[in-house]
Amino acid sequence: MAFFDEVSQKALDLANAATEKAKEAADSAKLTAAIISEKRELDKNCRAIGLWFVTEYDGEIPEAVEDLVNRAHQSQEKIAQLQQARQKSEPEAAEDEKTCPLCGTVSDGKFCPQCGAPLGE
Repeated sequence: MAFFDEVSQKALDLANAATEKAKEAADSAKLTAAIISEKRELDKNCRAIGLWFVTEYDGEIPEAVEDLVNRAHQSQEKIAQLQQARQKSEPEAAEDEKTCPLCGTVSDGKFCPQCGAPLGE
């Protein structure tokens, strides 16, 4: 009987160790997911700050970022031209569909499914 008790104890120890490792892995996965989520939020906020800066401070641009701002303006103009071309080639959008002011995605929701920006009323 001592042999079976010893085997049972070893199996229990192994099961406890496996459970502890599984908990550690789950905690690590949760932390990794939280880090990724915060990085996405940071990226979204930085993009919003940059877009705000480009649109609001057109005449007061520091030399260090002037080239980047000029390229952003060129991209905005190109996007506007492409959107006009697309609108000419596409059938009229439904009444409840709105175009995102940031990325140009068309949606019928309250928020853009692409970038998360509010689409207004």
